[in-house]
Amino acid sequence: MRSFASDNNSGVHPLVMDALNRANSDHAVGYGDDPWTEEAVGKIREAFTPDCEVLFVFNGTGSNAVALQLCTRPYNLILCAETAHIYVDECGAPARMTGCQIRPIATPDGKLTPELLRPYLCHFGEQHHSQPGAIYLSQCTELGTIYKPDELRAITELAHAYGMYVHMDGARLANACAALGLTFKELTVDCGIDILSFGGTKNGLMIGESVIIFHPDLKKEARFVRKQSAQLASKLRYLSCQFTAYLKDDLWLKNARHANQMALLLRDGLKELPEVRFTQEVESNQLFLTMPRRVIDKLLQSYFFYFWDEAADEIRLVTSFDTTEEDIRELLATAKSCY
Repeated sequence: MRSFASDNNSGVHPLVMDALNRANSDHAVGYGDDPWTEEAVGKIREAFTPDCEVLFVFNGTGSNAVALQLCTRPYNLILCAETAHIYVDECGAPARMTGCQIRPIATPDGKLTPELLRPYLCHFGEQHHSQPGAIYLSQCTELGTIYKPDELRAITELAHAYGMYVHMDGARLANACAALGLTFKELTVDCGIDILSFGGTKNGLMIGESVIIFHPDLKKEARFVRKQSAQLASKLRYLSCQFTAYLKDDLWLKNARHANQMALLLRDGLKELPEVRFTQEVESNQLFLTMPRRVIDKLLQSYFFYFWDEAADEIRLVTSFDTTEEDIRELLATAKSCY
């Protein structure tokens, strides 16, 4: 069965698998003191900034939890969109591991703005209230929308004026860069992001993410926090070597660009069907739409995907680096057969 449920369901890119096989030779010093990790760190610094600190971890939840622990103390408040992954999909792990209160903010499109944030920037110095300490952003957002550089800078400038940090969850950062025609650096470092969860498993990697620290004040305790958070792999080379393959010859960009193109192809086909309404602009590789329930039920017989709001017959479809045009044609044909 081909899946449109999540890019997490896609396979591993052959070049990444080749990198894993090459790393699987002889013995190597554990916990990151190996040539594969050194090379991967170098590639990430080339892509972002030479003075960033790079920590490889097992997964996205771990990456977010480590990053937010570095940004906060247990008396802090973390601000995020109400659709944010840390608030909805991570079983409270970031709240538990930081000890912080997480405050969700309603948004129409998954994107925070200074106007939405300002009402929560209050009670500084008052001992009875959690102190605003960090802002969490998803790029792309959970609704598939994308922050533009000026939107990011407006948020980071506001946060820094209040002594707060900004953490970007970049699980689909590659898709945002591909859509905007920007580099990783232009959409993170140059926009004032303090710390990044850099994802790859949604875009061709097998396992593993990385925490990339830009703000110098967040680097000192980073390795201790990673270890205490159970995110330090002993055979770290198998995590890190994937990032070298991912960044070499812009594999990340080719994968993300293809996934985005497949989403647009699917959007164009679905637009032609009666009673289909898109609830969000298709800006990346995620599509949010409503359609007649009989069509949804028919599609579910052949494809795996999620309801976003079942009461409203709203679904989410996600394309991947390995989605093919044939996959799109077959899904559209199945949908059309219901009319």
